[in-house]
Amino acid sequence: MDRPSPPQDPAIDSERSTTAAPQASIVAVVAGATGLVGAELVALLASRPDCSKVYAVARRSPGHDADNHHHQKQCQSIACDLLNREVTVSKLSELEDVTHIFWTTWAVDFPLDSPDCSDMNAKMMANTLDALLPNAPNLKHLTIQTGTRHYISHKIIMETGKSLEEKNHRYDEESPRTTDGHCFYYALEDMVVPKLLQTQVSWSIHRPGLLMGCSTSSLFNVVGCLCVYASLCKHLSMPFLFCGIPECWEEPYIDASDARLVARQHIWAAIDGVDATKGQPFNAINGQDFTWKEMWPKIAAKFQLEQPEMSPKSGDGWFSPARSVVETMGDKGEIWAEIIERNGLRKTKVEEMANWWFLDGLFRMPYKILTTGEKANRFGFTHTCDTVSSILYWIDFMRQEKLVP
Repeated sequence: MDRPSPPQDPAIDSERSTTAAPQASIVAVVAGATGLVGAELVALLASRPDCSKVYAVARRSPGHDADNHHHQKQCQSIACDLLNREVTVSKLSELEDVTHIFWTTWAVDFPLDSPDCSDMNAKMMANTLDALLPNAPNLKHLTIQTGTRHYISHKIIMETGKSLEEKNHRYDEESPRTTDGHCFYYALEDMVVPKLLQTQVSWSIHRPGLLMGCSTSSLFNVVGCLCVYASLCKHLSMPFLFCGIPECWEEPYIDASDARLVARQHIWAAIDGVDATKGQPFNAINGQDFTWKEMWPKIAAKFQLEQPEMSPKSGDGWFSPARSVVETMGDKGEIWAEIIERNGLRKTKVEEMANWWFLDGLFRMPYKILTTGEKANRFGFTHTCDTVSSILYWIDFMRQEKLVP
């Protein structure tokens, strides 16, 4: 099944109309090919006339996932655990024709901001580069996806007991690293830069915010979370409530990043603007603020959910700080199975689609993490994406993929 037509978003449509060079000179490795951005990268690269082959690398076989862009003839799926050095070298060292690496994966089995998480993510990258650098003489560029968590540690964001602290500025790419925790983003940069300085391979860093896309193998899939949450509320005749703090409801707290836009920034930096982007980090955000207060009724309307009665405290029926999403939805795995059966959906476990503690943390963030996209704009990446259109597009996409009712 092909991907559905995108919404009328001029930024994304204009990127699709870019004329690529006629010769097929690009051979890409996409690490994390079944993830939110990785899936988009595979589809976009495979559609370019100047790309002859895409190696779609993921830990589990992509055939287990719905991301069936892998059927395209120039795509070759490679199931590979990049933490396993022997397997990685064995499988990737044979890819002698590779010209570009797009890194969108991470080691999910280790607690964020832990020493193990930093060490294992650096190990994955080292295994991959050690397999490809000596054997792919035409390798030109490596893109590395990290995130705007570069500026505030995950530990700080998710510690809901901390008091709120207003940030009066937006983080740009020159903002200093946090000293709280062991952010694996830093480990990747610190390992890659000296290694590539010894070669002719250039690199760029890409920092999205809250990613919006479709995947059943992403730990932080906000659209999946919201779709399952809304579907369960509809099925159980429960109110679809924003279970968070008033500040996160009323004010912009985090940037959104459409997976299509982020994928296009990867390609722009690696192929279309490589001379200017060498060694540069770029925030990869939609380019506009959003609030859950404006977004929530539109998500509810997609699932035909009515607004609950007005709250005496907030004056808004959608908002309720009383309970957490984990408390409300944590025991609904069997109900999700009923919804799948009733609607003829693809069989998924609720944990493949939704991460309730992530949603709780998102709705109770103790710090704002807002950035600027001005640097990417200045360097030539001028695309933006309407965030409301983005989330509605991905809800429709997940429906077409028969992941949600």
